[in-house]
Amino acid sequence: MRADSDWGAPASYIPELARVDPAQFAISVVTADGRLHTAGNAETRFSVQSITKVFTLAIALGRSGDQLWQRVGREPSGLAFNSIIQLEQEQGRPRNPFINAGAIVTTDEVLSGRAPRDALAEIVQFIRTAAGSDDIHINEAVAASETAHGHRNFALAHFLASFDNLKNPPEMTLGTYFHHCALEMTTTQLAMAGRFLMGSPAGPGLLSTARVRRLNALMLTCGHYDGSGDFAYRVGIPGKSGVGGGILAIVPGQASIAVWSPGLNHYGNSLKGTEALAMLASRMNWSIF
Repeated sequence: MRADSDWGAPASYIPELARVDPAQFAISVVTADGRLHTAGNAETRFSVQSITKVFTLAIALGRSGDQLWQRVGREPSGLAFNSIIQLEQEQGRPRNPFINAGAIVTTDEVLSGRAPRDALAEIVQFIRTAAGSDDIHINEAVAASETAHGHRNFALAHFLASFDNLKNPPEMTLGTYFHHCALEMTTTQLAMAGRFLMGSPAGPGLLSTARVRRLNALMLTCGHYDGSGDFAYRVGIPGKSGVGGGILAIVPGQASIAVWSPGLNHYGNSLKGTEALAMLASRMNWSIF
């Protein structure tokens, strides 16, 4: 990481996140042989935010299979994660499942035909199983903060509904979406939860090998929004960021890595977390290229 005082700024549009001290850092690495390595504030809980989109996508694909791709695409957006412009231009079909509009669709797919509490219970249990920990919970204060200030997400949901790309009322889908994004985890829990994406025996076999490969491909091309190309260039491995300052990164067959530093760069991704992953990947010669 750069030896300077620039830690970035926490997400200002979610008041509960804006109050977090940006000058914090944690990293946890789980290798394919099951060993865990940590540094910094690795047992500090933080709001994982959009990183849960990886897990909800896995669940949605498990429920609906490739039919899901009729509702959401698989291409990089090139625009901010909460852009409305592209959604209108492309007739209500989000460009990929990791921008907000796409994640709202995958949440809607998980929710379909069930009460929100049941869908949330499935999401939370999936992540707990992946992490091997039952001590993972939703921060209700963060969920309430996102609901009160999520005007752009409400606009996205109503755009989707106007194009008949929501099966449930926008408020119901968004309530589920805000709550799963408000999950709190440590970097150790998050790194453990990513083991199934390594495609190695070290983690629980929650998905088929083919689906794991596809999730990793989407994380590489779309996991950092309009900064995905820059992340692939600098780090060279699949990763999914969240505006809480976390990043889950995967070295296929070798490691699951979670970093957290709440100060964000201009793309809305962790500033120091990205720098740390670039340094680690370089020193370990971890790259898919």
